[in-house]
Amino acid sequence: MKNARDSLATLSRPEHARALEWSTGVAAVGYREALAAMESRVEEIIAGRAPELVWLLEHPPLLTTGTATRADDLAGSGNFPLFETGRGGRLTYHGPGQRIAYVMLDLKPRGADLRRYVASLEEWIIRTLAEFDVAGERREDRVGVWVARPDKGEGFEDKIAAIGVRVKKWVTMHGISLNVSPDLSHYKGIVPCGVNDPRWGVTSLADLGVGATMDKVDAALKKHFGVLFG
Repeated sequence: MKNARDSLATLSRPEHARALEWSTGVAAVGYREALAAMESRVEEIIAGRAPELVWLLEHPPLLTTGTATRADDLAGSGNFPLFETGRGGRLTYHGPGQRIAYVMLDLKPRGADLRRYVASLEEWIIRTLAEFDVAGERREDRVGVWVARPDKGEGFEDKIAAIGVRVKKWVTMHGISLNVSPDLSHYKGIVPCGVNDPRWGVTSLADLGVGATMDKVDAALKKHFGVLFG
């Protein structure tokens, strides 16, 4: 049997479901404000009072911890505000130039399969990157999307997108972060997402020489989300 991450994982929206909404932030949203809004919307979705939502936004420079964060991940993290979250994963950075997509979907009518959902998020990012001629790749031992960097040496690769999710009564919270043009120096001094091999780093579309605007990235995200999730 194939692993869910090895094959296309589509999670089509049921025909009877209310139309999914998109919201795009025009200014950086504080983390506590975003978390409160997301939690409120999830409660509304659970109660059947609101449709599913994908919220595209940016945060001011900050760090968030996941349920798997270790003490040594936090070394040098004093430069930015630090927030605890209930999502999976480890320490990560958010900031301007990074597209955050908070995805609030009901997984019950989609099979209630969290592994399949994460695989679909990875596929979503990979297809979005392909729009800009960037080959995003999965890694069996690491969640997220990676880009091979043979220009740096054999075995070198950089992470371009992170995934961290949480579910409440099978409605999803949190989601993905895709590096479009953030200040990569903000990653220095921390261990983002547990990336501690000297051959592994962090990159962005801008770092790879791709001059994509946030609007173009959003358009690609919307295009491929519809294919994968309905």
